[in-house]
Amino acid sequence: MSVIAIMLFLVVVAWWIAIPPSHDRNWRPEVAVMPRAVIDGDRIHLTGVRNFDYRTRNDFTPHYEERDVLLSHLTGLDFYVSYFTQGPVGHTFLSFIFDDAPPLSISIETRPEVGEGFAPIASLFKQFELIYVVGEERDLVGVRTNHRREAVYLYHLNTAADNARQLFLVYLARINELADRPEFYHLLTNSCTINIVRYANASGRAGSFDFRHFLNGLIDAYLYESGRLDTTLPFDELRRRSQINEVAEAADGAPDFSQRIRASLPTIPR
Repeated sequence: MSVIAIMLFLVVVAWWIAIPPSHDRNWRPEVAVMPRAVIDGDRIHLTGVRNFDYRTRNDFTPHYEERDVLLSHLTGLDFYVSYFTQGPVGHTFLSFIFDDAPPLSISIETRPEVGEGFAPIASLFKQFELIYVVGEERDLVGVRTNHRREAVYLYHLNTAADNARQLFLVYLARINELADRPEFYHLLTNSCTINIVRYANASGRAGSFDFRHFLNGLIDAYLYESGRLDTTLPFDELRRRSQINEVAEAADGAPDFSQRIRASLPTIPR
């Protein structure tokens, strides 16, 4: 009996390992389009850039567009921490800052199908594919602050422009890889903060592993302690002044959304 049980177990394991990721599913409209990037010297052409108009979190007009940016005009990085509920776990994503164009946000997320929502335990077992959502801040930030009612914090990172550009190129390479070959999201090995740290390492970051890379709701404290945030204020004061919900709600849908959510930050970067 034990031999039969072991054989059945091995069959199930082999079946599970063989389950392939796919691009061919009934995706939710927020993740229906895989972005791509074409790099032509200094010029980068992006397709599948999300810029939805939201009335509520579930009532919106989908809009994907194309965008051109110049790598030489990428000057810095901003870091977002967004909380479904305040605690040790949240969602993190980056905005790439240009001196001649609006910021461009890239958020590493699950790619749920219609009728699905995020499930942390299920994400460990090939439940979701992976997507890098590329979009305007009025969408990626605004939907979180104004419609999902998440607590959102915005921090400017102390990052050299060359490192920010190298990181952007790493992101673009991964975006194209995913567009060509799907992957599964995994909460512990292929998720938002883990990948941000992995790509930062490839772009010149010096630092070891920290438990807050997993408990990413605490990641801003880690960034502060490691000198990657403005340390002229005590951390608690910096954090309090970096929450952008009130200004984001006031700027809802405005064409200057990105400027307005930064206007009240404790340090005006660049």
